[in-house]
Amino acid sequence: MDDEDQGRLEQYLRRFQNATVAVSTQPPPSQNGKGVAATTTIPNGPATTPASQNAWSPSSWKMKPIKQAVIYESREAVQRSLTKLERLPPIVTPTEIVKLKNSLRDVALGKAFLLQGGDCAELFDYCEENAIDSKIKLLLQMSLVLIWGANKPVVRIARMAGQFAKPRSSPTEVVNGKTVPSFRGDILNGYQPDERDIDPARLVSAYFHSATTLNYVRAQLASGIADLHKPLDWELGHVRDPELQSKYQRIVTSITDSLCFMRTIDADTAGQLQTVDLYTSHEGLLLEYEQSLTRRLRHPSNYPAAHSQEAGDDDKGWYNTSAHFLWIGDRTRQLDGAHVEYFRGLENPIGIKVGPSMDGDELVRLLHIVNPKREVGKVTLITRYGEKKVEGMLGAHIEAVKGSGHVVVWQCDPMHGNTITTPLGIKTRYFASILSEVSSALSIHQEHGSFLGGVHLELTGDAVTECVGGSEGLVEEDLSLNYTTFCDPRLNEKQALELAFLVAGHYRGEAV
Repeated sequence: MDDEDQGRLEQYLRRFQNATVAVSTQPPPSQNGKGVAATTTIPNGPATTPASQNAWSPSSWKMKPIKQAVIYESREAVQRSLTKLERLPPIVTPTEIVKLKNSLRDVALGKAFLLQGGDCAELFDYCEENAIDSKIKLLLQMSLVLIWGANKPVVRIARMAGQFAKPRSSPTEVVNGKTVPSFRGDILNGYQPDERDIDPARLVSAYFHSATTLNYVRAQLASGIADLHKPLDWELGHVRDPELQSKYQRIVTSITDSLCFMRTIDADTAGQLQTVDLYTSHEGLLLEYEQSLTRRLRHPSNYPAAHSQEAGDDDKGWYNTSAHFLWIGDRTRQLDGAHVEYFRGLENPIGIKVGPSMDGDELVRLLHIVNPKREVGKVTLITRYGEKKVEGMLGAHIEAVKGSGHVVVWQCDPMHGNTITTPLGIKTRYFASILSEVSSALSIHQEHGSFLGGVHLELTGDAVTECVGGSEGLVEEDLSLNYTTFCDPRLNEKQALELAFLVAGHYRGEAV
């Protein structure tokens, strides 16, 4: 490392250690997004004024201590990007957001199942038709299997069209023997070592990549990619396992026969079978970006009447229009923190990652903060303990929530608690560990008079070799064959479909 690089790295670390947050001194931006709040800066620290503790606005998070702070070299450049974002139209609409919220209410009540999946860290380069199509088709295939197994509707949410930011445990990492700033997702910096400087122009680029991805998804769905009359068109991509192909073919044949019968008796409601809803989601990590796309908009006609009466005379609410669903990460869910403060004012359905460090009392207090009206299904609790800890923790959390009066969606993330590093320094996950945590969650919920409402998976439609195991018998030595993730290891198409069959088998009374 030369003197210039060393100096830049030391400057970056000093800025990270002396992080400051902007505090709004003006009212929040107006609905049309043209208002730009004047700012000053104060060191990160808890606010003590009553107004900051009770009043909410899209910018009130700035009065709270923040984790995973982003330090830019130029606030002027950041403000230019944020001003641009505030003027751009919403990526998603309140009608879509409320429709998802109503569907998640059904999940919370046991009337539907939630499937959420996609890349760990989405890249701008994934904004191309083959990458998008492969994920759409995989989610459709998995949902078809789950519908067959659980005999209930499946709500589909993609980790797509916005999952560009990643929390990191360290501001730096070592790449090829050189210490560089950590890769924090395409929305902030590039993966290549010479692209690690934080670039505020990427905030606007993230918006356009998100909008373009979702535009293509909508176009594909409108063009019939999800038509249940031709599920074989979804193909099985890279899956060549005869047993898995046979299982999938049997489900397709059963559905095709049923549709033929319905058509024969003139009961084929074709319009309802030609498309599905596919919602978008990402971790709400960069609050300045999220604030810029948070708009006060009129509640749509599908907004629940009871909630509309509580909303007041203006019949409007604050909607995050960057995605249908956002979640708070396990590293940023502090009760007095900026992320919880921001999330508590949103109309969107939200998720909360629940890890081993969360105790029952803290979980209940968190639910009271983000869902004071106790809306059924407003909050999805995404548990991610790891296969060795789920047995000792999930039951207590279920009982704590049951006693609180909150009705939530319980979702199992069997990925993040089961990440290991091989002796060669490669991050991976064992399929057996992933399956074990899902299986334990299913059983524990049943024991406590509850039910698992969904799964949250990191996956790809490509034939990657990033997770070990599954019926194809991948071992650690195989990881180098096609290890392409820029962050955490993902299930490939075959492993994801296998997991869907195993969960479906549970609901059909088969051993998992």
